[in-house]
Amino acid sequence: MRAMIPFPEISPEIFSISLFGMEFALRWYALAYILGIILAWQITLAALRRPALWHGNTPPMTKAQVEDLLTWIIIGIIAGGRLGFVLFYQPGYYLANPAQIPMVWQGGMSFHGGFLGVVVAAWIFAWRQKVPRLAAADAVALGVPVGLMLGRLANFINAELWGRPTDLPWGVAFPGAAAQDCAGVVGLCARHPSQLYQAGLEGAVLLALMLWLAFRRDALKVPGQITGVFLAGYGAARFVVEYFRQADAQFITPDNPLGHVIRLGEAGITMGQLLSLPMLAAGLVLIMLARRRARGIAA
Repeated sequence: MRAMIPFPEISPEIFSISLFGMEFALRWYALAYILGIILAWQITLAALRRPALWHGNTPPMTKAQVEDLLTWIIIGIIAGGRLGFVLFYQPGYYLANPAQIPMVWQGGMSFHGGFLGVVVAAWIFAWRQKVPRLAAADAVALGVPVGLMLGRLANFINAELWGRPTDLPWGVAFPGAAAQDCAGVVGLCARHPSQLYQAGLEGAVLLALMLWLAFRRDALKVPGQITGVFLAGYGAARFVVEYFRQADAQFITPDNPLGHVIRLGEAGITMGQLLSLPMLAAGLVLIMLARRRARGIAA
């Protein structure tokens, strides 16, 4: 019998209550969003309280501006995440069922779409408030990995977005017919806990790196550098984890079991990798331009 880890019996709901004949529940995924936003906000405020960290010893925003920006970011996350899922992953279905596009409570959010939504919202806010855009982006980017980490942990608890089948001893036997549908496997099927890989790489590791650069290596003195590190770090982490993550069902066919959207013989790349490559490239370019601009100013 192959070694594997049984899925822990954790309910996706923390608790539920009945009011006026209706059932209301607090789910781990919702709590992850709430805690992620709160912790990211506190990390940003902690950096803004230390003027010496910033270019010209001047933080780009006040506490009041950060609180206003938080509302814009929440709208960007929800609107961008939902529209990204609709456009990137299931455009045909939602074109036929447009009334279901706003139904976020039914599930279906895209990180890449949510990221674009936050970028647009923050950019408009910075323009309206006349705050330096790159420095403001750095302030926001600092806390994003903690939200990603909590979100991926919630994905694990929900037994969703699991990985490809594996015979490694830390493979997890996720519940459900879809998770247990592994071609050629007799008995329980173990899969990579790719949600935990992502929580570690794009969450804990990237957060530690960015905080070290910001608070110990004066990275915030170079506007745009921390944002570039986030973009490149997330793009690289997501690209790597996609080799272990199960592709979305709509991309999987009998002759394309790995769900590649671009195929190169037996190899190929998934939708997650396709969307991560521009982030990786943009991050590296932004780091290079930010450092070049800083050298020019210093000269």
